[in-house]
Amino acid sequence: MGSHSRTTTWRHRLYRQLHPTAWHKRGLSPLNRSIAVLICLGVAMAVLQSEPEILNGRERLFRIGEVAFAVVFLVEYLARLWIAAENPRYGPGWRGVVRYVISFPALVDLLALSSLFMTLLGGEGVVLRLFRLSRMLMLARLGRFSTAIGAIVYAVKSRRYELIMSLAIAVMLLLVSSTLLFIIEGPGQAEDFGSIPRAMWWSIATLTTVGYGDAYPITAIGKVVAGLTAVTGIGLIAMPTGILAAAFSDAIQMQRKVREEKDAKTDA
Repeated sequence: MGSHSRTTTWRHRLYRQLHPTAWHKRGLSPLNRSIAVLICLGVAMAVLQSEPEILNGRERLFRIGEVAFAVVFLVEYLARLWIAAENPRYGPGWRGVVRYVISFPALVDLLALSSLFMTLLGGEGVVLRLFRLSRMLMLARLGRFSTAIGAIVYAVKSRRYELIMSLAIAVMLLLVSSTLLFIIEGPGQAEDFGSIPRAMWWSIATLTTVGYGDAYPITAIGKVVAGLTAVTGIGLIAMPTGILAAAFSDAIQMQRKVREEKDAKTDA
């Protein structure tokens, strides 16, 4: 009985260290700060390995680093499985562990961990590069430590209908401008505007205000249509930006209010 109680106590202490919302002070716990630093170091190592001048002659050093990161993150993943029973969201027992394993944060952790071990197994050419690139998934793990990421997710979810409407308007404008340029410029520039799909490349580049310049209208009417499309593109980019900015501001204010209430309860 005493042994079970001590195990539960240690698990709860570890839960408070590993789960960001369970930490009783502002900011991250010391353990989570260390994990965030290790994630950044792991990604930095993957970036440096892509440079042959840095990698050549230091393969053994990077190999040791890969093994060390793999072991540390494996221990962390197993620890998070162990503390899942402490989280009310998942519940006690093995069912709580299963619920945690299939949750989005746990799947991201598993993918990032798998990429580390797959790199250790080695490979050839494109396959090895793919495994190393997939280690960038570790950056996604930082999302669990950031309130800003949560605010962005909330902003997108709360304004999803407005954003879908913006996307629908963008697709409609894309089709209209592509069709007009196909009709006007198609006969004279079959290579760039000889079909609606070909004209779509120009429309996408213009509506997103990128404007590569590899395809452009040469007729007077075509230039008028291009000018209207370019001006419309500026408004098209500004519309979802304004929607997300307002929603993000609301989310930050809501998080600040929750944090102030939490601090007030802690002080009381």
